[in-house]
Amino acid sequence: MSRRCPQWSQAVPMEGEPKAHEVVKFMDVYKRSFCHPIETLVDIFQEYPDEIEYIFKPSCVPLMRCGGCCNDEGLECVPTEEFNITMQIMRIKPLQSQHITEKSFLQHSKCECRPKKEITARQEKKSVRGKGKGQKRKRKKSRYKSWSVCDKPRR
Repeated sequence: MSRRCPQWSQAVPMEGEPKAHEVVKFMDVYKRSFCHPIETLVDIFQEYPDEIEYIFKPSCVPLMRCGGCCNDEGLECVPTEEFNITMQIMRIKPLQSQHITEKSFLQHSKCECRPKKEITARQEKKSVRGKGKGQKRKRKKSRYKSWSVCDKPRR
């Protein structure tokens, strides 16, 4: 018998929800797929990359992290509220030792769709440079001036 945590298992149908041969309504699909904190299995080495000499059991932990769709390519699902959670993990140093240790992990409690950082960074670079298409056109025109038919031939 397996226990489910209702706040973490949103992809699994619960009592009163559609079963295998039923159609899930559009609004239910939309609400479930929109940006929100959802249980995500995170590799411990992703959170603690400097501890590669150890083996961790389990090797990943269930954390609430932002996930889902924003319905606009220019937006991404990002955390707006976070908190730390401490978990007990078995830390093994092969052929030497093993013990249970406590590790802190970051969890997301609220998420929002916000403009992607790469898009805002690109816009800032363009404004800093100040060289738009207008500058390029001016350069191209000045390049070909000496090729004009009206100029005297060069010798």
